[in-house]
Amino acid sequence: MLPSLSRTLSELGANIRTARLRRRLSIVQVAERAGITRQTLYAIEKGEPGTALGNYAMVLLVLGLEKDLLKVAADDVLGRKLQDARLETPKRAPRRKPGT
Repeated sequence: MLPSLSRTLSELGANIRTARLRRRLSIVQVAERAGITRQTLYAIEKGEPGTALGNYAMVLLVLGLEKDLLKVAADDVLGRKLQDARLETPKRAPRRKPGT
């Protein structure tokens, strides 16, 4: 795994942990409500890469942050630039007439 991606996952886990602590919820409470084990929640909060996205989504739901998932790629500056660069349709050769 690339170090930058590892740091991003660690930051995501730390943000989830901070959100849990702000709500004064224990690991046991969040894990039970999300239907996951405490160990899985520990892995999420550490940003371990092998944890399923569905588990992250369930924890975010418990914390009332599930709509944050909709923010992923919402403001995709690079993607929009690439799309805009390809807006012109390429010129095609005219169709051949049958028998020519």
